[in-house]
Amino acid sequence: MNEPSLSKLYKEEITKALMQEFGYKNLYCVPKIEKIVINSAIGADADKTQVQDVQKDISSIAGQKAVLSKARKSISNFKLRQGMPVGAKVTLRGRNMYEFLLKFISISLPKIRDFRGVSNKFDGRGNYSIGISDYTIFPEITIDRDKKVIGMDITFVTTANTDKEGHALLSKFGMPFRKKQ
Repeated sequence: MNEPSLSKLYKEEITKALMQEFGYKNLYCVPKIEKIVINSAIGADADKTQVQDVQKDISSIAGQKAVLSKARKSISNFKLRQGMPVGAKVTLRGRNMYEFLLKFISISLPKIRDFRGVSNKFDGRGNYSIGISDYTIFPEITIDRDKKVIGMDITFVTTANTDKEGHALLSKFGMPFRKKQ
């Protein structure tokens, strides 16, 4: 099987550029993307078919089966019972992670209306999260079904120690960050 193009780019170019930029002495000190977590909350009011649709859609976007998230405790005000499905999530690593990252950066983000780049806010440890309000930007999702518009959160977990290192890593992969003013 062929190696994903972003994986090859990371090994051949990005590691050298980051070593030069941050002065790493060892190849293993260079930050890398560990995993990408995709999470979509459905809510307690969703019926069984909506839950299955969201799980199927997240699975087709990610390229691997999504797992249902279940409520940990009952909350009567929200009509929520313990064990009810409230979302779907998937964790991508390796080949699937690089393929999703390429598709996300080159195909999905440009489909967002009035797109000016993604936020520069990191979590303080080099990890980056982005919220998508409408997941129909992904080519796998068909819009013809009449269903509720559901958003998702995508988290890029890196081995970077600082936000500056994480920003540099994702920038080298082609993440279109907004220009700092």
